[in-house]
Amino acid sequence: MKKIKILFIIMVLSVAFNSCANSHENINASDYSETVIVTSFYPMYILTANIAKDIDGVSVVNMTEPQTGCLHDYQLSPSDIKILERADIFVINGAGMESFLDKVMSQLPDLKIIEASKGIELLENHEHENERDEQHAQDDHGHQDHDGHFHSSVNPHVWVSISGAIDEVKNIADSLIEIDPSNKDAYRKNSQEYIQRLENLKDEMHYELKDIKTRDIVTFHEAFPYFAREFDLNIVAVVKADPDSEASAGELAKTIKAIEELEAKVIFVEPQYSTKVAESIASQTGAKIYTLDPIVTGPKDAQLDSYEEIMRENLKVLTEALK
Repeated sequence: MKKIKILFIIMVLSVAFNSCANSHENINASDYSETVIVTSFYPMYILTANIAKDIDGVSVVNMTEPQTGCLHDYQLSPSDIKILERADIFVINGAGMESFLDKVMSQLPDLKIIEASKGIELLENHEHENERDEQHAQDDHGHQDHDGHFHSSVNPHVWVSISGAIDEVKNIADSLIEIDPSNKDAYRKNSQEYIQRLENLKDEMHYELKDIKTRDIVTFHEAFPYFAREFDLNIVAVVKADPDSEASAGELAKTIKAIEELEAKVIFVEPQYSTKVAESIASQTGAKIYTLDPIVTGPKDAQLDSYEEIMRENLKVLTEALK
């Protein structure tokens, strides 16, 4: 009898641990109880997980693999649809990031969607800075080109700025409180605690960056305008506005000229993309290559402090590159 009881306890614990798993392949409709919050990709998962942490009956699941990256041209898979069918709430960045949103809304019209960037002042994409198309602005801020690639007229990388991340946390928390008022006190408490941590991080980074010698930088693609604005950095050139396309000869020439004129000849690349083009430019200009992480991907065992840890690593890189 004693052995049977032990086996029973082991089985119960096994089910409990499995139900906490949030990896893409382990998600089943029977894994969750009351409220299932699904997030579109890594940064939305980290923000939302901090807001909903330790709340009984609330599960936060990331729809995509943590290594997916930005969702500009992401195609929904059958397993993604299965996850969303089980969701009560879908948290997205918005601002044109989730190019598949129309498909989700058409297939799951009753799904409650929280747009983290809603109401936040958005910067215009560099490649669209001279284009003003009201129709595109109304159509989820973007359009598709002839190859089917989605191009947004506004920059969706709000969370890369700590202030932007804070605003998105507020939006997510307010919406969760409205949708799930039974847990409003926990959502409010968790979001306030997380916002305070992010405010401390922002103060720390402002202090450490206040005496850097140069503020002109060259980045790999359009992930850092919000970050640059927050820390008074000037993006003088972007190697490739669209990381999935080839840089033209004119773009490369412009980038090389901009780097040659810089006091600190550095190129900031991103861990998600190949550095081949940046290395070619560096060989022609003598520039050094450093890696800045826009926090679009992360490890499968994501921790609640992942955003802060990555930002502190970015701080180390910036102070070294621009000293």
